[in-house]
Amino acid sequence: MDIHIENLKKTYGNQAAVDGVSFEVRAGEILGFLGPNGAGKSTTMKMITGYIGIGGGDIRIGNRSVREHSAELKKHIGYLPEHNPLYEDMPVMDYLRFCAELQGVPKQETTSRVRQMIRQCSLDAEKHKKIAELSKGYRQRVGLAQAMIHDPEVLILDEPTTGLDPNQIIEIRKLIRELGKAKTVILSTHILPEVEATCDRILIINKGRIVADGTAETLRRQARGQQVLQVRIEDAEEQDLRADLSLLPGITSYTPVDPALGRWHIEASPGSGIQRSLFRLCVDRHWVLTELIPVETRLEDIFRDLTLN
Repeated sequence: MDIHIENLKKTYGNQAAVDGVSFEVRAGEILGFLGPNGAGKSTTMKMITGYIGIGGGDIRIGNRSVREHSAELKKHIGYLPEHNPLYEDMPVMDYLRFCAELQGVPKQETTSRVRQMIRQCSLDAEKHKKIAELSKGYRQRVGLAQAMIHDPEVLILDEPTTGLDPNQIIEIRKLIRELGKAKTVILSTHILPEVEATCDRILIINKGRIVADGTAETLRRQARGQQVLQVRIEDAEEQDLRADLSLLPGITSYTPVDPALGRWHIEASPGSGIQRSLFRLCVDRHWVLTELIPVETRLEDIFRDLTLN
């Protein structure tokens, strides 16, 4: 089911938590929803799920408005909130059966769905324990299992890997990628490498407004505006190399990093073909090109630039 969000707003007193947000998420797409604390991420996700009311604008899921069909649409949504609410006195299996009943899973399918969630979320070793006895990481897995118990078409996951160890994070990433092939997934997290590893697209919100929308590579290109290379050219005199670099078309700056080892930091206009030009220069001058490494702008730097204002 596609999600269409149009001019979404939510205020608390005089504070605009969400201020005119519009975007779309298509079925089979995993959207990474990023932003600093207080930016409006969780508020937006709660309005999509119907957990809180819409202040202004509209949300359409599968061409139906959340304003008009909230109760019906909730059946198609799985939601893992930021603060995972669980009944700690219940054993894991009993809790998942309870969630299946709440979500209207047919009785004849409940046992198979619970077993499938136990398997998918790697809860087999803990399935008979009370939730209060589980580690934070396993509680998070239980929360993810309850969000998926009714096989929803839309998954809203607010910090799904909180408290998981690196091995568990890798497992959950793999699971989310598999789910994203058939479902619409919105994933909020502060772990930026996780976004690149899991999401098809990234949306960054700050102070209630969208400040970036695109793939990780698109955001990098927009952020840097320049092609940046780390190169190492051996057997070249610094003076000769400077002279030749100044003549290459497209180069906007060249800075020695370690001239004794022939390492340079080079910036050039995008699409200038500077890698080919550098290679040809070294061949013509009989220099040895031992490094030619594109320097990527880190997603963390892009995030800071867009949200520290």
